[in-house]
Amino acid sequence: MSTQKNSPPTIYDVARLSGVSIATVSRVLNSPERVSESSRLKVMEAIDRLGFVPNAEARARVLQSTAQIGVITPFFTSPSFTNRLRGVAAVLANSKYDLVVYTVDSVERLDGYLAALPLRGNLDGLIVMSLPVDDAAAQRLISNQLETVLIEYSHPSFSTIQVDDRAGGRLAAQHLIELGHRRCAYLYFGQHPSYSIHPEVQRLAGFREALEECGIALPDEYITYVPLSRQGISEKLRQLFELDNPPTALFVPADELAIRVIHEARKLGLQTPQDISVIGFDGIDIAEHVDLTTINQQLTESGQIAAELLLARLADPGRSIQQVQIQVHLDVRGTTQRINEHP
Repeated sequence: MSTQKNSPPTIYDVARLSGVSIATVSRVLNSPERVSESSRLKVMEAIDRLGFVPNAEARARVLQSTAQIGVITPFFTSPSFTNRLRGVAAVLANSKYDLVVYTVDSVERLDGYLAALPLRGNLDGLIVMSLPVDDAAAQRLISNQLETVLIEYSHPSFSTIQVDDRAGGRLAAQHLIELGHRRCAYLYFGQHPSYSIHPEVQRLAGFREALEECGIALPDEYITYVPLSRQGISEKLRQLFELDNPPTALFVPADELAIRVIHEARKLGLQTPQDISVIGFDGIDIAEHVDLTTINQQLTESGQIAAELLLARLADPGRSIQQVQIQVHLDVRGTTQRINEHP
């Protein structure tokens, strides 16, 4: 039996075990989006089995002076994510750390970042925003000592910022009920990338729960998805308002969609709130400008808290893991009104 195999594994060992070329291993580490999923999975399985760390000595030198915090985020142009990023950036502006943003537009890119970033050694810490992290990725982050905080996704190994989506749905229903509405519908984006999380599930659950507690049904025909296109939104609204008993109020669990819905409803001759009350969810900046009633989930504050938790762990790695739940609140504006004021 050989006694020589106590030396650290090399890139050659990874290539041999995974059955790919050294060049492919290198691409997985540096440009994972350029590698097929099957090859990337083979390489990452080999890396995890071997405990491989690329250029360990160089990595150690980099870790002493990187002064960079990474944020992995989907939908980079969506207002909800830019608001959160603004909160992260505000905290880091007063620290020694620079912000590096990694945007996700596919499962492959998400998996690639979670596979490669812990191994590159160019980050001191990482914030994963509204994206899932599985156990294998979590173990890789931990093994490579990359301090990580999650937003809107929970894992027991990391500090997490969670939004009380169910409570937000309840608040939306309670507000509409207090205004006298009994025919309340729920519209949501029906097309989600495969890598996304689904907070709208809990928002709907809370909405339905609060309605049922007051003896108000939420029939299937009042729950409808809308596609991204203007034409698709308009068609779904037309179908909804052609029902024998059309709704008098809409809960739309994303401000961005709620604003589009109001615009398309106007084209159908429906004015908000005279003909239909609309309540959104998020609390993005533009919601105030368009006078949208919304459930505010404190987006900027959640980014700030995530950055503060990460900096605290970097300063004291022994600090305990924290699970923080953001409390939502209702911002009442001009897109909802009492049902008895409707003509």
